[in-house]
Amino acid sequence: MSTTEDLKHNFWKALAASPFVFLQRNGEPETSVPMTAQLDKDANGAIWFFTRKDHSLAPGGPATATFAAKDNQLFARLDGYLVTETRPEKIDQHWSTIIESWFPGGKTDPNLLMLRMDLDKAEIWNSDLGLVDNVKMLLGFDVSDKAAKEHTETLL
Repeated sequence: MSTTEDLKHNFWKALAASPFVFLQRNGEPETSVPMTAQLDKDANGAIWFFTRKDHSLAPGGPATATFAAKDNQLFARLDGYLVTETRPEKIDQHWSTIIESWFPGGKTDPNLLMLRMDLDKAEIWNSDLGLVDNVKMLLGFDVSDKAAKEHTETLL
């Protein structure tokens, strides 16, 4: 059985290993797109995204990010609020050659926009129930109690 703190720790570790989410503005499913999360190990209540000022996410507001770990053993839904990040030190902190490849004008590209998602609620699922419970599932036994103990709703 995983505690909420275990699940949160495992979520941040999995997101760092594969920082890709589907992000959308709430109530606007057509804005749902894959984005690369920029993480700050000292900021477990926020994630950042580089995008363009003319992107459908640019207006910000209430948003939801969904995540599936690379090994499909952990899943999460993150609720939060997108705001424009204006601190130059944050752009510098997360800038990379990969980001630069999307913005030919570099950090001063006139269409560059950095968004910060201030996180609120999260729902996290650990789908790795272990060998014994996976065998039980294959044999048709009920593992719903075990699965319920590998799920949490929490604030980030």
